[in-house]
Amino acid sequence: MSAWLPVAPCTPGACVEASRRAVAAPRAVLRLTAVAALLLAGIVVVCAPPGLRRRLPADLVRRWCRWVVRASGVRVRVTGVAAPEGGLLLVANHVSWLDIPLLAAVRPARMLAKSEVRRWPVAGAPAARAGVLFIERDRLRALPGTVDAIAGALRAGAAVAAFPEGSTWCGRARGPFRRAVFQAALDAGVPVQPVRIRYRSGPREVSTTPAFVGLDTLLASVWRVASARGLTAEVEVCPVLPPGRPGDRRHLAEAAEHAVHDGARREGAHGHQGKAPSKSMCAL
Repeated sequence: MSAWLPVAPCTPGACVEASRRAVAAPRAVLRLTAVAALLLAGIVVVCAPPGLRRRLPADLVRRWCRWVVRASGVRVRVTGVAAPEGGLLLVANHVSWLDIPLLAAVRPARMLAKSEVRRWPVAGAPAARAGVLFIERDRLRALPGTVDAIAGALRAGAAVAAFPEGSTWCGRARGPFRRAVFQAALDAGVPVQPVRIRYRSGPREVSTTPAFVGLDTLLASVWRVASARGLTAEVEVCPVLPPGRPGDRRHLAEAAEHAVHDGARREGAHGHQGKAPSKSMCAL
């Protein structure tokens, strides 16, 4: 892994807490079965002819994404402003694998993913057909071409979703926003919409149960979520940052980071020491 790739200091042992209230194992299995059925239905649609996929209403896609999260036992609460039509860069903090359907529930978008996903036996081909933009994270020289590809998608009127922290964090700690993806928004002349994602186990308590960090495995994280009781995903859609304001990628990244992390600061979020391998879907 190249030195420029961001890593998060969060680890399962230090940061992730299992839910104090767990459901019975049979109920957790039923939740996982429901998630698998919904994902299978999504794969079938993705593999359908392109003309059929394009005719799917965006509202149906948003609802399907919410169903995936709800089927895993997590309630979904979306607040804030509506996402505009046309080219749009959606950026959010990154905590869990649940962040991906939650962002698509705000507005269906082309996700950024590491290039290794393309080679995954089950997920690779459907991801490519779904319009995922793949990033070669270990080749810094490929970054300008990736930015150009993102800008091209934005100019074509697509929404592109990214996690500029470049790694998953536990939900209490947070990372700085990387700047490269914001250059694509500036090049394409499209707005940026920050989205704040939080997971709670009670009215005010931030939960790290859904976090997917460090050496955690996807299977362990999925089971931890499915067996938890009372989890809620809060998705706050912040006002858009207009095209060209601020006028360079550093200020644009800082403005988006401030919008996303402002709520975490108010809740007294704290940092951690040490490092752990990244589970990032996007390292821009």
